[in-house]
Amino acid sequence: MRQAVVIGSGHNGLVAAAYLARAGWAVTVLERRDVVGGATVTEELAPGFRVSTASYSLSLLRPRIHAELDLATHGLVIQPKDPQLFAPLPGGRHLLVWRDPARTRSEIERIAPGDADGYARYGAFLDAAVRLIRPAFEAPEPPALADLERQLPEEVFRHAIVGSASETVSRFFASDELRGIFGSQGIIGASVPPSAPGTAWVLTYHALGGELCGATGTWAYVRGGMGGVSRALAAAAAEAGAAIRTSAPVARVVQERDRVRGVVLEDGTEIGADAVLSCADPVRTGGLMEAVPERYAQRLSAWRTASPVVKVNLALRELPSFVSSPGTEPAPQHAGTIEVSPSLGYLEEAYAEAAGGAVSRRPWMEVFIQSVTDPTLAPGGGHVLSAFAQYAPSGLSDALGRISDADRAGWERLRAAAGDAVVETLAEHAPNLPDAIVARQVLGPPDLEDRFGLTGGNIFHGEMTPEQCFDGRFTARTGVRGLYLCGSGAHPGGAVTGAPGRNAAHCAMSDA
Repeated sequence: MRQAVVIGSGHNGLVAAAYLARAGWAVTVLERRDVVGGATVTEELAPGFRVSTASYSLSLLRPRIHAELDLATHGLVIQPKDPQLFAPLPGGRHLLVWRDPARTRSEIERIAPGDADGYARYGAFLDAAVRLIRPAFEAPEPPALADLERQLPEEVFRHAIVGSASETVSRFFASDELRGIFGSQGIIGASVPPSAPGTAWVLTYHALGGELCGATGTWAYVRGGMGGVSRALAAAAAEAGAAIRTSAPVARVVQERDRVRGVVLEDGTEIGADAVLSCADPVRTGGLMEAVPERYAQRLSAWRTASPVVKVNLALRELPSFVSSPGTEPAPQHAGTIEVSPSLGYLEEAYAEAAGGAVSRRPWMEVFIQSVTDPTLAPGGGHVLSAFAQYAPSGLSDALGRISDADRAGWERLRAAAGDAVVETLAEHAPNLPDAIVARQVLGPPDLEDRFGLTGGNIFHGEMTPEQCFDGRFTARTGVRGLYLCGSGAHPGGAVTGAPGRNAAHCAMSDA
């Protein structure tokens, strides 16, 4: 029986473990923390309050993984959000984006009548772009960006990949507010403003999912928080025979010439293996190698992992009461994504402040109150709020995103101000929020690196701009025979897709 070790129990590592175990391999998953799931976890923030600490919503999980691993049977319950989005706006106004396009059109006509047709055209453009690009996303081996340029219509290549999010949304919307709301999808996890080239791809990438929710780009909650994804995958892997060990950090990968022989844990335990699959990011994986192949080292020397993300998790005694939609009883404004992004200029200003080394005083953010649709996450009457915000100040890492001890010390001086900026910005729209807070957690790039092992705190294991995707991204094969990348640093990239894990497992099986 062939033996495999999977380093890390992030969702991609668990996907890889499940496929290998189902193929008859003896699989051991080694997790450095005392909880399974990597960044896809649900953890207690305060007694009785459980929050999706890092990853927070689901759309891109590949349908064939869901089907092949029978995740529904293993407890994965997906709840598409409706409305998808609530955007509070200046002047006590708001926009709701529903799953029903006609209902959304009525909303847009209320605040920006001239953009209702633009919304329909924008949806049609994204649908068409997704149909053309999704095969490249699904392909086990990454296509060359140059080949895509030849294959795709010029409009799609420019406005869905290499152009800026600002340019893309401005083609369809005249309203500053609509441009801000929809253009914000181009900066998720990106240390650049929406006017930067390549942010169109970040926007498109986040629209490539939705199949499990019934429509392109539709996002959902997972019952029990994002830890529900990891629990289902762990159950599928365990049922197939995989062993999962927590509190088992790996110190190094054992290599003999150019072939892997197993791993050594930090306590000195050696585990032999025919294949080792690393769910760690490419930088950390390189740090575990006894000898790094030249081509891999060359890629690492330019691999950018800088992170702009500040994650703020709150336990609340009551729901936010919005100026435009008052009330603390659960209502549509609480159920979907709460998007604070009133204009492209607002996003540019937030970026400029952070680029100058300061905390963005009025950050962009996506806010989720999952306890509205899943009351099991908080005690009676209470709620959990999770805010994904940008931008973290620059200067928290070097040019490639590596964080030093001095950088960590700098963040410690800024953490409280970053959390305050999120709360104060939300309070402009929901004045009762500050007094409703029971507990608060603020995670910036150094915290995300230390807690989840993400180099630079980068949620995608490396920037998701076009030059670091497609043939610019790492592949599953590392150049060391038997050693594979199965995490988000490998094609097709980040978010909770499972694709890198499946690709790596199939590479290991085909190479055996």
